[in-house]
Amino acid sequence: MTAVGVFLFFGAAMASLAGTTLVWQGSALNRIWNLNPRAYKELAPLGKAVGIPFLLLAATLVVAGIGWFKRRRWGWMLAVALIATQVLGNLANIWMAHYLEGGTGLVIAGALLLYLIQPAVKNFFVTRSLYE
Repeated sequence: MTAVGVFLFFGAAMASLAGTTLVWQGSALNRIWNLNPRAYKELAPLGKAVGIPFLLLAATLVVAGIGWFKRRRWGWMLAVALIATQVLGNLANIWMAHYLEGGTGLVIAGALLLYLIQPAVKNFFVTRSLYE
């Protein structure tokens, strides 16, 4: 259970880094894109148009992580929605002939989604208000 929460915060950090480097291009942080130059080549020309959604994704991941660690049902639902969206994104990658990336992502995200929807995992979370 802890690993999923850590994963959500790690995703937030990575989305923040991507968003920051796309919104404010040319900083020393841009070297991180050497890890995925194809993605940078596709995303950099879009700049703020994709950087801001990455920052919004990061905020959503932080909220999901907080809900996850507080064992709130809404945190579980948000995590499920985020991972289900990732599964769809990986299917889109496969459709666009990025077979290795899409296939690998689909296996990982699909396995995580299957884990998250197990009744034992779902029942670990309590139904409480978003504002508690």
